[in-house]
Amino acid sequence: MVKAKYQEVLSLGEELNIQDGNVTEENGVLKIKGTANTQYEKDILWDKIKSIGGDNPSDIMANISVADDSVYARHTVKSGETLGKIAKQYYGNASKYNDIFKANSDILKNPDLIHPDQELIIPKL
Repeated sequence: MVKAKYQEVLSLGEELNIQDGNVTEENGVLKIKGTANTQYEKDILWDKIKSIGGDNPSDIMANISVADDSVYARHTVKSGETLGKIAKQYYGNASKYNDIFKANSDILKNPDLIHPDQELIIPKL
């Protein structure tokens, strides 16, 4: 029953390709374990858990580790994106685009010139 309540979390975990995933239900508590690729993926998984169960849900326990904690996220540029749009997606603030630009200065020479399929590092702030 608890598993059905949190099905969106489990689906998101599959979508994010969470590694070593393990889901068990014990005494009405759903226990989730796994490894997210980045902190950003862990954060969106927790946001989904909280959107269903509230800030301190008692019917779910999640132990999510992060495989690559050297970055906040990795982002593959899509057509029409700007560093501002990407900064808004990850940080909720478009003006943080310069932090992304600096973290990728090895491949970016101008913050206004990014190209589809470039993989950008989204730094921890």
